[in-house]
Amino acid sequence: MSIALQLPFLYTWDSYLNPLLHTRYLNKGNIMMWGVYFILMVLFIHVFGGYKIGLSKKSNMMISQAIAMFCHNGVEIVITILMVGRVKHIGAIITSYGLLFIFQLLLIFLFSDLGINLYRAMFPPYRMIQIKGPYQNNLDKKMNQRGDKYVVEGELSYKESLTVIEKAIDEYDAVLLNDVPSAFRNKILKVCFDHSKKVYFTPKISDIMIKEAEELNLFDTPLFFTRNAGMNIWQRGIKRAMDIVISLIGIIITSPIMLIAAIAIHAYDKGPVFYKQTRCTIGGREFQVMKFRSMIVDAEKDGKARLATENDDRITPVGKFIRATRIDELPQFFNVLKGDMSMVGPRPERPEIIREYCETVPEFAYRTKVKAGLTGYAQVYGKYNTTSYDKLKLDLIYVSKCSILLDLQLILLTMKVIFMKESTEGLDEGETTALNKKDQK
Repeated sequence: MSIALQLPFLYTWDSYLNPLLHTRYLNKGNIMMWGVYFILMVLFIHVFGGYKIGLSKKSNMMISQAIAMFCHNGVEIVITILMVGRVKHIGAIITSYGLLFIFQLLLIFLFSDLGINLYRAMFPPYRMIQIKGPYQNNLDKKMNQRGDKYVVEGELSYKESLTVIEKAIDEYDAVLLNDVPSAFRNKILKVCFDHSKKVYFTPKISDIMIKEAEELNLFDTPLFFTRNAGMNIWQRGIKRAMDIVISLIGIIITSPIMLIAAIAIHAYDKGPVFYKQTRCTIGGREFQVMKFRSMIVDAEKDGKARLATENDDRITPVGKFIRATRIDELPQFFNVLKGDMSMVGPRPERPEIIREYCETVPEFAYRTKVKAGLTGYAQVYGKYNTTSYDKLKLDLIYVSKCSILLDLQLILLTMKVIFMKESTEGLDEGETTALNKKDQK
């Protein structure tokens, strides 16, 4: 795929871009430009997850590659303009890269479709047996939605004898351990290791906390070390500087969109444009988050906090659009600029919802170990209706390994999430929070 996307650039560079230079590149100069383009392309596609042929859905992978190439060619436009150094050629440069991108899109759709179909033909889905714990969830249904990769055919309870489970495991390609108790999981992991069986399991919160542990070889006894300290003072300084710069750029670039959204919201029902709400950030500190109003006025006039459900009648027609496109979140650039939020971090929750979650999942409070964010791990890899326990796990993954590079990656991946409808799905009808029985542990 990468070579196929590189070839049109070679033609575009040689035929349209190289002649624009004061002195045309020859031999080594051309090789340098080809190499820079190829390296940046591989980097962008990797960051957006465009190489995950066996993991991503076909549509997801195509979107990933398309956004990666759009960003990549945008960077190349800037590089080429600086190299050419003449304003009169800017139009020709942008046109050349625009036509190149369109042709690359066609190649992406063609090769991704052929490549994924070939991969699926060569590697059929794993036949899986689910060993289920005491908590009800729909993980097996989620797995079966990826019928190209997983087929959950069998199911056993963790209460079955180890002999019965061990015998059943031999009949399948892989094992799914679905929220089973830790002691039992340890036994089954050893059985699967002994039988060379692939294992998929839901992590415990303690698993996430030690995931980034460092291996120390100080003695003849294996030792792992985890800092649990987050970013150091220099990293926090860089992160804050990034927040200021990116939020300012975001405000400037999106100001026309925010103006149109504000006019549309007010024109619909003559109500207020903005909606302010008390949320919690680092250390549980409360602040007023600002969003475009997407619901009717007095949507919570009874004073009870409720998350939006699928087909929620409180959401206005304008609100449905701005929520689906994430335009309602744009005013939070001002919260980031002020310092209440960061560009990347766990989404800020309402104090009353945090208290409700903490009654059944005390570890939910760990999310406030870092500053709340406009986007984050749970926003990129989860959905609006992801359960509180799973959101906590995703957020704790970020808290445990937060870094400047991870922040940059999540900011870029957020561009892809905007195009994925499932990321904005509401809760099921009848639910008022993202809690479920699975969280009662």
